[in-house]
Amino acid sequence: MSENALKSVLILLAHPSPHRSEVNIALAQSLAEMDAVTLVDLYREYPTLEIDVDREQQRLRQHDIIVFLHPLYWYSAPAILKEWQDLVLEYGFAYGSSGLALKGKWFLNIISAGGKAEAYQAEGYNHYTLAQLMRPFEMTATLCHMDYLPALVLFDARTAAEQHRILPHIQRVRATLRKLQSSATLSDAHAQLSQLLPSQADHD
Repeated sequence: MSENALKSVLILLAHPSPHRSEVNIALAQSLAEMDAVTLVDLYREYPTLEIDVDREQQRLRQHDIIVFLHPLYWYSAPAILKEWQDLVLEYGFAYGSSGLALKGKWFLNIISAGGKAEAYQAEGYNHYTLAQLMRPFEMTATLCHMDYLPALVLFDARTAAEQHRILPHIQRVRATLRKLQSSATLSDAHAQLSQLLPSQADHD
């Protein structure tokens, strides 16, 4: 990649009920319009959950930044993302002494959470912070030799439409993703995240 080239982004969208989505589908459509971004709607592409492992592994090889875009379901992701991970992130490809295909790639989740930000605290309704709930994804990235970036989250997503918070969220995510694409190093990426998203407890 040349010095001025944008990092390529692979966005894996997982939403089993797109007709009910108020946030993720609109966000996905907007992100897909960006340069050097590839969007894959997993439920549309694999309605029977029969994942094409070779195709998905090739997609991973071809991109610099890997994104899981999904609502937070039962403190995790919709089922197809688990199936995708189980099949695609094979030993010898993604992990193990010879599984270095993803080494050095950046990984992050972009999620919508139904609960308010204060619910994701030790004293809150869910008893754990969002960062703690994201640990399985962080450890997956680590095992696969990828560099994990903090999740981008829209809290209180159920009221986002009526409170007119969806468009500002889309604009913020687009700006963040563009900054990541232009970041030369991982430390630059973390710095950009801290500037653009100063607090994951923001109620936007």
